[in-house]
Amino acid sequence: MAAGKGDGLAGNDAGMASPVVVRDATPDADVSLLFTRFRRDRHAEDLEALVVRFLPLARHLARRYASGAEREDLEQIAALALVKAIHRFDPAQGTAFTSFAFPTIIGELKRYFRDCGWSVRVPRSLQELAARVEHSLAPMTAELGRTPTAEELARRLETTVELVLEARATVSAHRADSLDRRLGEDDADMLVERLGGEDPGYERVEAEVDVDRLLATLPATEREALRLRFKEDLVQREIGQRLGISQMHVSRLIRQAIEQLQQTSG
Repeated sequence: MAAGKGDGLAGNDAGMASPVVVRDATPDADVSLLFTRFRRDRHAEDLEALVVRFLPLARHLARRYASGAEREDLEQIAALALVKAIHRFDPAQGTAFTSFAFPTIIGELKRYFRDCGWSVRVPRSLQELAARVEHSLAPMTAELGRTPTAEELARRLETTVELVLEARATVSAHRADSLDRRLGEDDADMLVERLGGEDPGYERVEAEVDVDRLLATLPATEREALRLRFKEDLVQREIGQRLGISQMHVSRLIRQAIEQLQQTSG
């Protein structure tokens, strides 16, 4: 019966080329008998024996996706998917169980990542578009002989380039990265030390641009009086000597200029 032969190898998931080897001492004939009997009688003992037989397959697939603390969760998801596959498997169809179970387990793992495995909450529409982009990459690469561009993906999926790029970027939202992570050896900088911060220089430049724009509305004499007073830090007597006017006139010019600037800036 087909449930025995080939049960040591799993079919390949897209993008995962290596077969899964399940080593167990249970003879193939016994596995076939277990599936046939469980299909007919649904005894818990047969279900348990089949789960024990193929649990290494589920764990192997879970570990392909597992990282750190979530490994146990993924192994549980894979084990539940294995039970589903055993319940649905019909040995009379002539298909090896591992070929049947492989896409079932992988599908449950991917569904977990889609619905629960995001460290950063991403809109459902972007999650679904990211999955569509991922599924389109392999066939389009085969058609074009190269990796498709964002524009080509957008045309194929009938969406915009911006959404394709945003969907591809959501892949990194599955897991958060620690700001304390070292970027190299033990004495290397931490990630947080490489992050950018607010640069006060930009604010100063913007303020200078605003001041220059306002000064351009003043007469030349008043503009020069302000420049000498606030940029060169001269007193009114020195400004009067530079401009050839009295100190009182300088005071009046500066006052008028400041009032006009305040009115212009609103």
